[in-house]
Amino acid sequence: MEKQKTHPDPDAREFSEERESLWRITLAPTTWALHFVASYGAAATVCAKAPDLIGTLRIGVAAMTVIALGLILWFGWRSWRQWDVRQTGDYTNALGEAEDRHQFLGHAAVLLSIISGIGVVYTSLPALILGTCQ
Repeated sequence: MEKQKTHPDPDAREFSEERESLWRITLAPTTWALHFVASYGAAATVCAKAPDLIGTLRIGVAAMTVIALGLILWFGWRSWRQWDVRQTGDYTNALGEAEDRHQFLGHAAVLLSIISGIGVVYTSLPALILGTCQ
């Protein structure tokens, strides 16, 4: 069985964890933004150049939505595990220690994942509900 690679310096390990936490905060909103641009860009292109492909557009937007929601769910789950609220029972992390900051970043990432998931759903609704480009 392989041993996990550990940093000999605790400050280097903490910096590495916090860097990963900061990336985790940005991933769900970035997924939402990419979904938004891809969905509306595809809709604009199809409606301007090939309105007869509206059915294909709807299938494509639905597929992109499922993929984006899956990614956001995965990012949210990883952030939930970082927040560690089930084991600590601490919802606020008010002490300001390194572990509290680490858990706060997880908490913020969970909330951003929820908002991003809602955003993806609302972004995809017009393409899935509307029948034509007019």
